[in-house]
Amino acid sequence: MEQFKSLEDLRDALKRLSQWFARPIVDGEHPTLHLNPGSTHREVLNGIQRDDYIFSSCGNWVQPSIAHGLSFSAHWQHLKGIQRMKAKRNPGKPVSVYWILEVADIPEGLKFVPDPTDRKKQHYLLAVTQKMHVAELRSKLEWIADRMAVIKDAQEAL
Repeated sequence: MEQFKSLEDLRDALKRLSQWFARPIVDGEHPTLHLNPGSTHREVLNGIQRDDYIFSSCGNWVQPSIAHGLSFSAHWQHLKGIQRMKAKRNPGKPVSVYWILEVADIPEGLKFVPDPTDRKKQHYLLAVTQKMHVAELRSKLEWIADRMAVIKDAQEAL
């Protein structure tokens, strides 16, 4: 087992292992779902923000799309920018970073894909690759959240 003496040591180790994906999350929020009514101004279905995915007209099904998905950073600079934005919008609340490695067992029907609008390939989406019921997507997002590592109050680390 290797002990990391600095964040730089951790960055070097992650570069050797695999690509990683991270999400800065305000203290009290869920890493993959919108469970608090005030956490977003957008419509939420079963804990999933409607703008993140393509829903059927009835709202019960999520359609596959590599241009939609839950937002993740895949580069330190992108992560730092998002973390700073979240901290600025939520003064006084700690912002933690939840992260997962690409080689993690992502459930079938989901895949990390580069955001097609990001030329630098620093922003990724956790996209749906096959049609699934909203409850199934929620279950898979909860499963991923349970396996994510966390850096508590990450402002000092970033």
